[in-house]
Amino acid sequence: MQQIEVRASRRYTVHIGAGVLAKVGAFVRGLPRVETAVVVTDDIVNGLYADRVENDLRAQGLRTLRFVFPNGEASKTLSTFGALLEFLAENRVTRSDCIVALGGGVVGDLAGFAAAVYQRGVAFVQVPTTLLACVDSSVGGKTAVDLAAGKNLAGAFYQPHAVFCDYETLQTLPDRIFADGMAEVIKYGAAFDLEFFRFLEANDAHDRLEDVIARCVTIKRDIVAQDETDRGVRGLLNFGHTLGHAVEACSGFSVSHGSAVAIGMVLLSRAAYKAGLTQADCAPDIAALLQTYGLPTETPYSPEALCEKALSDKKRSGKTITLVVPQKLGRCVLCPVPAERLLSIVQAGAGV
Repeated sequence: MQQIEVRASRRYTVHIGAGVLAKVGAFVRGLPRVETAVVVTDDIVNGLYADRVENDLRAQGLRTLRFVFPNGEASKTLSTFGALLEFLAENRVTRSDCIVALGGGVVGDLAGFAAAVYQRGVAFVQVPTTLLACVDSSVGGKTAVDLAAGKNLAGAFYQPHAVFCDYETLQTLPDRIFADGMAEVIKYGAAFDLEFFRFLEANDAHDRLEDVIARCVTIKRDIVAQDETDRGVRGLLNFGHTLGHAVEACSGFSVSHGSAVAIGMVLLSRAAYKAGLTQADCAPDIAALLQTYGLPTETPYSPEALCEKALSDKKRSGKTITLVVPQKLGRCVLCPVPAERLLSIVQAGAGV
């Protein structure tokens, strides 16, 4: 097992290893004055791990509640968020109790946002059960729900009290969900660490999960320590996300987040090179590694459609949108561009 300390507005530990699911109950019991633990999960993870976690919490003498909602991005809404808050209130959950987010990124985002605002903040533990959530969304304190205008437009920065990444839970993931997580893993190598990128080229991630998760968490930990509230260098973690979120929106969220980020990384890398924003063409190497995990690297959506959605994204600031551009493989930089220039950049990447 590896333990990585995150130093943010709240210091906490990310526990990574086989079997750490069994440590959740003892940790929650050790929090001050906790009497009730609320397990928030989706209808898929509910049948896999919720009983195990609840039984562990009860064995520690805690009262448990469970809130289950339908799996998928379509549930990450103000409606589901409101239903969770009403559930907490109806069951007399107090400010000293704890929410346990058990599932993927949607679960963690929704439960974390509820923890941030219910009675102005309750304890919150992340238990990610997807690779994507282990390496990305469970660490760093970003919580949110989607609005009709775009992803993650309502949310809060709220750090968890602990994260437990039990990679044995990843064994139940369908290949396409594991691949979604690999898009974010590959992002870390492409944007921050050439040596890690080459490691991913040389190894099957399935066989090195603890090392893969730990490296990604360490990179994110270091970024969050510098810029917790995403006003500067943390924006580098959005490599592939600006156009990726646009792909998701254009598809009505039928394209998964990981697949969209994969497309976004390749499209933006190619566009940045052809538009003269960088001297390095990183797109071929990134595309090749993504394709080894069955991830898409192209989109049928037009540059015009993508730009319309991208310019509604929260990464836009006034008349400027900040792109994350690879200077070379393993190093990305923030590149603010005029919003009106985005279309010509994306068109260059699409060969228009």
